[in-house]
Amino acid sequence: MTILIFLGVLFALVLVHEWGHFIVAKKTGMQVDEFGIGFPPRVFSFRRGGTLYSLNLLPIGGFVKILGEDGVSDEEAGNPKTFSSRPRTAQAAVLLAGVVMNVLFAWVLFVAVFLLGVPQTVSEVSAGESASLMISTVVADSPAEDAGLSAGDTILTLHDGTALFTDVTPTQFVEVVTKGSPVTITYESKGELYETTTTPVVGLIADDPSRATIGVGLTLIEVIKEPLGVALREATYMTGHSLVAIVGGVYGLLSDAVLGQADLSEVAGPIGIAGMAGDAASFGLTSLLLFTAFISLNLAIINLLPFPALDGGRVLMVAIEGATRRRINPVWAGRLNLVGFVLLLLLMILVTYNDIGNL
Repeated sequence: MTILIFLGVLFALVLVHEWGHFIVAKKTGMQVDEFGIGFPPRVFSFRRGGTLYSLNLLPIGGFVKILGEDGVSDEEAGNPKTFSSRPRTAQAAVLLAGVVMNVLFAWVLFVAVFLLGVPQTVSEVSAGESASLMISTVVADSPAEDAGLSAGDTILTLHDGTALFTDVTPTQFVEVVTKGSPVTITYESKGELYETTTTPVVGLIADDPSRATIGVGLTLIEVIKEPLGVALREATYMTGHSLVAIVGGVYGLLSDAVLGQADLSEVAGPIGIAGMAGDAASFGLTSLLLFTAFISLNLAIINLLPFPALDGGRVLMVAIEGATRRRINPVWAGRLNLVGFVLLLLLMILVTYNDIGNL
């Protein structure tokens, strides 16, 4: 299931990104020869409006093949629909369209999340009937950790041997546990229901060493649905704030790489991202939508880097051509992009190896 979820997320992100290139290329008068999801060998294809639409076997990306994008043959020379024959502003727009679509896609997902409802911390006074008691922290080597409880678990019922408590509040939980008697807890973890029994101990709370506890921090969580106007505003803020944070993270990683201090263990490859997608899905639809939105924004920023084979690198070439008023030799441009692609592939292999080591 995790692999299917990951492939679904990847499919959506690639489709949105490549559709951006595709639609702007069409609107600026370029001939699009193929719109492909995945990389060959080809599994299924059909042709419509002069474009071949293909689904390919390797689900690691996608592509839009524009006439003359990698150089113009003698037969294509003079064709006004080639990539290179269009104004450089149109070329840059096509190259940047994928990035823009990834950002817009993330914004739409954030809007959906706020409309569907975002889990928020609430007080016992303001909590509604749908509020739930969530474990925020678990003390190491505590009865709670030994019982299998983890941060993010939701407590459903509490039984102290004499009474069963439902819709438990933090105050009620503390009152029951501080009695020191064994307690049975029914809880939900990643969509699964569990039951565990544990005995409170004293000495875990520095400010009150005589009080019995099982070693958890608790918070009341309620899903708050926002009206459309608020959702639009909050999604816009979330998108901008996330982009700034991602740019800072990428800059820090690249700076450390230049200094030879980069820690690739902090970088997730396909296997790591697949695992995170599965974990996000286990917490519900909104968590999966948030995860997809953040990945979409990450892809947008990474694609903007002025590196060969990335959209940012190709935009840089178009800018150089515009400044010098001379076209870069397409053979050398192709070779440079090939080198960039190989380096990116090697990086993917390296982080994938790191992912396997972390399993």
